[in-house]
Amino acid sequence: MSSQASMDEPMDLVGDLSRRKRMVAPTRRSVLGCGLALPMMLAVLTGCGTAPNDTFDLSAVATPVPTTASARNRQLLVADPSALKALDSEQILVRVSGSEVRYLSKSQWSDKLTRVVQSKLVEAFEDTGRLGGVGKPGQGLAIDYQLISDVRAFEIATGNGDRGVVEISVKLLNDRNGTVKAQKVFRAEASSSGSSSSAYVAALDQAFGRVTGEIVAWTLQQL
Repeated sequence: MSSQASMDEPMDLVGDLSRRKRMVAPTRRSVLGCGLALPMMLAVLTGCGTAPNDTFDLSAVATPVPTTASARNRQLLVADPSALKALDSEQILVRVSGSEVRYLSKSQWSDKLTRVVQSKLVEAFEDTGRLGGVGKPGQGLAIDYQLISDVRAFEIATGNGDRGVVEISVKLLNDRNGTVKAQKVFRAEASSSGSSSSAYVAALDQAFGRVTGEIVAWTLQQL
């Protein structure tokens, strides 16, 4: 009996190992299957979530300037504006509190905000017809002055009535000698007519129009 049992034990062990192998093999294949299926599932989800955002632009408001403000013998370069990373993107900033910011859902600017601001400033100066020339870097101007700007705020402020807030700091640099002739901070707010994306952007556009008009008039007077 004891010898038969001792002979049976290895056979039972081998059989047990074989059963274990049969049990493990399907488990491994199922893990690999999940590994292949997951990327396919993510691809499907990504495809479903790529609905285009609503895209908005700003208007270059032709604000009346004093008749004496003219600089037809001056050429002005509107330098690339600077801004913090939170602002310098295509996303539309919403300030929830003093330290918390979010972005407007399913909405975006037509380009990076600083590029849009620069383009609209150039357009506003051109529309006055009171400069010898105005342009961006790389356009071959014989520069007399540079307009250097920093976008400090360009956001929807919530609480106590939603409103668009725009604040831009500007320096007028004499390109001949590198000195700053004048500098000023321009700020404007405009109430939003509602809580939709289009209402928010309209408030920002209105505030930006005021700031743009003040910057143009101030710059021409300084030149």
